[in-house]
Amino acid sequence: MDTKTEKVVKKIQTDEEVKKKAVKLVVAHIKRKASQDFSGIDYLNAWLEEMDALLEKEEFDIREYHEMRRHFNDVIESTLDANMRMKLRDSWYSMGKALDKKAKRY
Repeated sequence: MDTKTEKVVKKIQTDEEVKKKAVKLVVAHIKRKASQDFSGIDYLNAWLEEMDALLEKEEFDIREYHEMRRHFNDVIESTLDANMRMKLRDSWYSMGKALDKKAKRY
């Protein structure tokens, strides 16, 4: 097969796909942080389970993701460990940025 005649087809991503992928990265980062034992870990693990279920859905409803971000804030506030709370707060900001992402336009 001649590589010069092959057409490279790039899939054009939608804003929703870009946001979902960015949120998945933030959640993966939060899971790495959650490997530690701290006061409030149960709330975080329950939130992560809900978030995983949401990410598995085929459709993307931005309102559900914003609602989960609000719930994440509640999880952060219930964390008594100040150092961990600061780390989770950074992830909360990252999730906000992920939900604001837009697909590149060519």
